[in-house]
Amino acid sequence: MTRTLPAPPPRIARLPRNQAGYPIPWFVDRTTGPADDPDFRIADQRKLHGAITFRCCWICGGWLRNQTLGLAATQYAYVIGPMCAVNRISAEPPAHRDCAIYAATACPFLTIPHMRRRPDLPADVIKPDGEMLLRNPGVALVWVTNTWRMVPGHELWNVDEPAELLWFREGRPASRDDAFKALASGMPELRAAADKDPHPEAAHEQLDEQYIQALKLLPGTALG
Repeated sequence: MTRTLPAPPPRIARLPRNQAGYPIPWFVDRTTGPADDPDFRIADQRKLHGAITFRCCWICGGWLRNQTLGLAATQYAYVIGPMCAVNRISAEPPAHRDCAIYAATACPFLTIPHMRRRPDLPADVIKPDGEMLLRNPGVALVWVTNTWRMVPGHELWNVDEPAELLWFREGRPASRDDAFKALASGMPELRAAADKDPHPEAAHEQLDEQYIQALKLLPGTALG
């Protein structure tokens, strides 16, 4: 193991580990390499469809439910980047709150700002729906919401209004300045995408409004 990991919640502790000692998330395609060292970048499409159908936690694979009452979950936690706070879209299904927090504080890509995504994915890998920004923003956001709502016609999720927001940098709570810098530094990529819209002026106007709303979600700002 290359670094000390936070103590995992029980559902994460039950997961198998890779050769470096990291828990292997449920969503990982276990056929992408040795059984004890699969490629974490590749999601099993069967797991994606299972998560959609049965509302399984994307990280531990357990049923999303109220632990106390044993009922269907009333909250869902998305692990997203700061730019998803602008468009309010997640390309990955939600997770339990504690599983999402563990991912945001243990995943190497989410906790090591200088780490970059390796581009050498196999040619037959099915990429997630939507447009992914390849940069590492250095900040991760656990967005807890009360709704499960997918974008019609897409395997994408509307994260909707937040019930709780937890910002992290390097595995610790992020400062307001950390979150602002991560948010502002990604806007050029969203603006470049707006330039390609069939109606760029309207796209930029909508993006500006979304950015203003995202600024209200920075650490230290009360929700409500």
